[in-house]
Amino acid sequence: MAAEIVNPRSDSESRNGHQDPESGAEPLDSFDPAFALHRGGKMAVQATVPIRDKDDLSLAYTPGVAKVCSAIAEQPDLVHDYTWKSQVVAVVTDGTAVLGLGDIGPEASLPVMEGKAILFKQFGGVDAVPLALSCTDVDEIVETVVRLAPSFGGVNLEDISAPRCFEIERRLQERLDIPIFHDDQHGTAVVSLAALRNAARLSGRALGELRAVISGAGAAGVAIAKMLVEAGIGDVAVADRKGVVSRDRGDLTPIKAELASFTNKAGLSGTLESALAGADVFIGVSGGTVAESAVASMAEGAFVFAMANPNPEVHPEVAHKYAAVVATGRSDFPNQINNVLAFPGIFAGALQVRASRITEGMKLAAAEALASVVGDDLAADYVIPSPFDERVAPAVTAAVAAAARAEGVARR
Repeated sequence: MAAEIVNPRSDSESRNGHQDPESGAEPLDSFDPAFALHRGGKMAVQATVPIRDKDDLSLAYTPGVAKVCSAIAEQPDLVHDYTWKSQVVAVVTDGTAVLGLGDIGPEASLPVMEGKAILFKQFGGVDAVPLALSCTDVDEIVETVVRLAPSFGGVNLEDISAPRCFEIERRLQERLDIPIFHDDQHGTAVVSLAALRNAARLSGRALGELRAVISGAGAAGVAIAKMLVEAGIGDVAVADRKGVVSRDRGDLTPIKAELASFTNKAGLSGTLESALAGADVFIGVSGGTVAESAVASMAEGAFVFAMANPNPEVHPEVAHKYAAVVATGRSDFPNQINNVLAFPGIFAGALQVRASRITEGMKLAAAEALASVVGDDLAADYVIPSPFDERVAPAVTAAVAAAARAEGVARR
C-alpha cells in the first residue's frame, strides 16, 4: 500500500455541492481555493497489488498471507522485505506548535500533517502517514510512538513545542532503532547551513571566518546553532526574548544552559541588536522584528537570513540595503529556506540503507549535497536551489545513505 498524493474525489465532487447542512450557507471552499483544495483531505491509501479474482485474494489475504506472517515471526528482519515498513514514515505531532499558529490541537494540525505526508511522497518518493496525538505529556507521547513504531521505518516529529520536543526526540532515539527526526529542528538547520555555505563561497570566505547571530532559542534556533558549530562556524551567538544566551545569565533553562556552553565564544551579552554590531550573519527563526539600524551595524558584505513567516524579521527590501545575500522562509522571494529541500531526501537515504538513526554526519552530508546542487550557477539570489529542482532529492538521498554507511549505522 502507498500514500497517494492526490485528492481521491473527483474535481467536481471535491469542490461543488457542499453546503453547510445546518445553516445552508455557502461553504468556505466556494470562495477560497485553499479550502477547495483541502476538501476531503489531501491524500488517500491505494493498493500496490491488484485483487482481480479469488487467486489474487488468496495471495494478498488468507491463506497466502499466513505464510508471510509465519516467516516474519521466525525471522523478524523479513518485515522490511515483505511489508511497507522499510519505506514508510510516521509524521507525528501533538498540535502544540503548528506553523505560526501555536497550540491549536491535534485535529487542527491534521491539514499540516497531511501536507507534510504528500511532500514526503512528491519530493522523496517516501510514503508517510500523518498521526495527530491527543496527548501532550512527554511520557505519553514517547510511549505512544514506541508502541506504534513496529509499523514504520522512521518517525518524523512535527510541530511539537519546545522544550518538550528536545526530550521527546532524545528519548525516542534511545528507545527505538529507527530514524527519529524532528524536522522543525534539523530540517531547518540543514537547509540554513547549505545556504550559508554557498553564501560564504560566493563571498570568498570560509565558515570559520564568520560570526553569526541567531534570533530565537527555540527548536530551530538551537538546532541551527549546533549544526553551525559542528560545521566549523567562527562563532555564533543565540538570542532569546531576554537577550543573548550567555553563561553569566541566571535564568537559563537546561537546554539554554547547554546552548551557552558551546556558543558565544566572544562572551557577548545584552540585546540581539547589540550582538549584531559587526556580525557577518543574521539568522532569524523567532518571528520578532529587527530594527533597520541593527542591520545597518552588521559587517560589510553580511548575510541576512530572515526566515519568520509570513513576516520576516527583516523585510528583504530593508535587508538588501546592507546585506550581500538575503534569504527568507517565503516562496515569493529568492533564496527560500524551505525544509522540503531536506527532509524527503534525508529520510529516503536513511530508509534506503535501513539506518538505525540519523547522525550529525548524515545531516552535515545532506547540507553539503544540497549546497552542491547550486554548483556554478551560484549568485546572490541563488544560494539555495528550488524545491522543484529535480536534482535535490537524489543528491541528498545519496549523500545521506553514503554517510550512514560510513558512520556504521546502515544495515544494508
